Amino acid sequence: MSIMVPSKTPALITSGRQALDSALHQLDQAAEQLGLDDGLRTMLATPRRSLTVSVPVRREDGRLDVVQGFRVQHNVSRGPAKGGLRFHPGTDIHEVTALAMWMTWKCALVGIPYGGAKGGVAVDPAGLTTRELERMTRRYINEILPLIGPEKDIPAPDVGTDEQTMAWIMDTYSVNTGYSVPGVVTGKPMTLGGSLGRTGATSRGVQIAALAALGRSPEGVTVAVQGFGKVGALAAQYLADAGCKVVAVSDVTGAVYAGGGLDVAGLRAWVAESGGVRGFRHADAMAQDELFELDVDVLVPAALEGAITEANAHRIRARLIVEGANGPTTPEADEILAAGGTMVVPDILANAGGVIVSYLEWVQNMQAYSWSSGEVELKLRDLMLNAFTEATSLAAERGLTLRQAAHVIGVGRVAEAHQMRGLYP
Repeated sequence: MSIMVPSKTPALITSGRQALDSALHQLDQAAEQLGLDDGLRTMLATPRRSLTVSVPVRREDGRLDVVQGFRVQHNVSRGPAKGGLRFHPGTDIHEVTALAMWMTWKCALVGIPYGGAKGGVAVDPAGLTTRELERMTRRYINEILPLIGPEKDIPAPDVGTDEQTMAWIMDTYSVNTGYSVPGVVTGKPMTLGGSLGRTGATSRGVQIAALAALGRSPEGVTVAVQGFGKVGALAAQYLADAGCKVVAVSDVTGAVYAGGGLDVAGLRAWVAESGGVRGFRHADAMAQDELFELDVDVLVPAALEGAITEANAHRIRARLIVEGANGPTTPEADEILAAGGTMVVPDILANAGGVIVSYLEWVQNMQAYSWSSGEVELKLRDLMLNAFTEATSLAAERGLTLRQAAHVIGVGRVAEAHQMRGLYP
């Protein structure tokens, strides 16, 4: 029995629907490898809870707007739900469901005791003032308040959100509870119980995965990064610091190239000042789509889902792709890349650094304790490399791609947890 639910009406296909189709396809492949029965497959394909809320926002000029918000808890068989909160105009229930599902497998793959969740609000945060953004965040949290908590569901930053967003969420939850509850979110400011090493943890994980997959010295390895944002910019910096030569990056404003290697630190400063990579004086401008066609050793897609498709996969010349974003490669593109011998380190492995250090932050909050940045990075590295070794070993043993192997491990662990717990009457 296939659990894939394809989109049949082209006019209604959204990027979120495509992401969910991809997630279901990957689950279906893993379920076949594991020999799961139809009932268990259906349970794993179905979110435990899905909530859609209307969020009224009082604008500075007195207008009242209403935006849609979502929170999906995909699976909690292995522990409380965990997942980011995304503010993006393209966010919908399908996208949030796909992201929650991927988070379930990600947590299981790297061995942390969480289930997967995700939240989102369909809004462009750049179109809101700081006060409007705060009001919207607090109202959204009030709407989903019964679902979240340090033992139930712990949000974290994602696209369009940051540590300030998490501070507002922590305060809103704490005010309703009657006392401070730092463990309700991760990715907080240090002064409110954040963890050393949390900022940039996803990017650090991308670097660890990339260097492990290379299997050789990083000196002179050429890298292109699609998406020079929260994850991509620091991933580029960490790879450059390790000795790689980052030759091209792109963001929503454009793309830049320097054959001798970009000054990544200088480019990050330029982006902070100008708002994008476009116009950076020490590099040549290039079309955004051309970045995928560069003859580089490593390609890091670090923007949104669905960036690599059957339309452009055959033009990719990189021999290694390390997914900093969630769901950047469609199943059709996966087949093309595999046939061409391109190795893909999948999102549920490559970008797991963020949820790993979020887990470490949560543990510190629950114990009222803190670790040094060195201790946090060591724990992050160990969990990432253990997961990478397990996935590569299984892939070699069964003749699977790294994505298929990672999903077999993650899905298998969740299925085992569910079977051991049983079904409450």
